[in-house]
Amino acid sequence: MNTTNLSFITYLIGNLSRRLCMPQREIYQKLKSSGILSDYIVPSYDVLHSFSKEYLMNDITDFMREKGVIK
Repeated sequence: MNTTNLSFITYLIGNLSRRLCMPQREIYQKLKSSGILSDYIVPSYDVLHSFSKEYLMNDITDFMREKGVIK
């Protein structure tokens, strides 16, 4: 993982934290433990970073719901 990916992940976690009203640490742990971080976000960075914030938040939260990470 490079600094660009790390910046993007930090951006996602911060925005998800605000959207879901959860601490950033909890968001990170949920993404990490579910595999969403390593199996989806990191490998798909090239595509994901080109989307709008609203699209990204909807996409990631929908995926988190599908995986049973959030309700």
